[in-house]
Amino acid sequence: MAKKTAQSDTLTSLQTHDRKLKEFGINNAIYIVFFVLMLAITIKEPSFLAWQNIRNILSMSATRIIIAMGIGGILLTGGTDLSAGRQVGLAAVISSSLLQYQEYARRMYPQMADLPLWLPILIAIAACTLLGLLNGMIIAYLKVPPFIATLGTQVATYGICSIYFDRPPYGAQPIGGLRKDLTTLGSGFLGWDGTYSIPYIVLIAFAIAALVWMLHNKTRFGKNIYAIGGNAEAAKVSGVPVQKTLLIVYSLAGALYGLAGTLEAARTGGATNNYGNGYELDAIAACVVGGVSTSGGIGTVPGMIIGVLIFSIISYGLTFINMNPYWQQIIKGAIIVSAVALDIRKYLSKR
Repeated sequence: MAKKTAQSDTLTSLQTHDRKLKEFGINNAIYIVFFVLMLAITIKEPSFLAWQNIRNILSMSATRIIIAMGIGGILLTGGTDLSAGRQVGLAAVISSSLLQYQEYARRMYPQMADLPLWLPILIAIAACTLLGLLNGMIIAYLKVPPFIATLGTQVATYGICSIYFDRPPYGAQPIGGLRKDLTTLGSGFLGWDGTYSIPYIVLIAFAIAALVWMLHNKTRFGKNIYAIGGNAEAAKVSGVPVQKTLLIVYSLAGALYGLAGTLEAARTGGATNNYGNGYELDAIAACVVGGVSTSGGIGTVPGMIIGVLIFSIISYGLTFINMNPYWQQIIKGAIIVSAVALDIRKYLSKR
């Protein structure tokens, strides 16, 4: 009898161990994928871990991290934002047009005096904040589904940006000749030399991520975001100001898109009305891959950052080892589908 009891206890212990191991794999799959991907590329090409490559990946990821911080908050409420990319493009065009150097032959405002750097950046951020506020009002008060509401503002924003961009006398020409104080934000670095330096744009992105983390985890507003994503009706009954919270979430996201658009123009040295096209889909995919639930209420800032970095590594790392671009798209799609499948499994396991 004692022998059978010991065997039963051993079997129960093994089953518990297997269950915990399985749960660990499901809950940390994104981090496992991240390290496996890094390891595979490094084995194929050891020089991939050179600081220059890591710095390039971080620079590529910086604006996308800021966009993900905005759209991630929206996803946590159970919403979405298809207008994010076009808002990024609008901010890039506005800030670029107001920060061209005086001698540039195709200056959009040839008679305008040089503005202080902060003013055009603030104007671009304010424009996108207003668009975010508009999204929030349509969703919170008119009860239009987020997908439809932001699809409409996406189209309208592109039209507004194109009208502004296609101005006489030069028409729809790429905006160039950006002032050095702007481009330094995108290409400058902190460090004693260029070898082990850290780009300013990366420092800005991680500072924004730290602020968003504090907002999500250390404030009542952050708790309200997760409550709305978990169950909006229950949150409302519990006293959560659902409409006000949604207005702030979408407005804050707009402000982050505005900053990201300005930094993207600074990084690339110019802008057109097509800047930001498709960025919202990349950001949504990165957030989902980073563990943000498609149902809302679940997700972390570190996970969002990891999601962005995974797609940057796919774009940069797989190109670095000369992988066929078509295979890169297949891998990217497989990771997105796998992430959503894992998200659904985690949701079902908690029911």
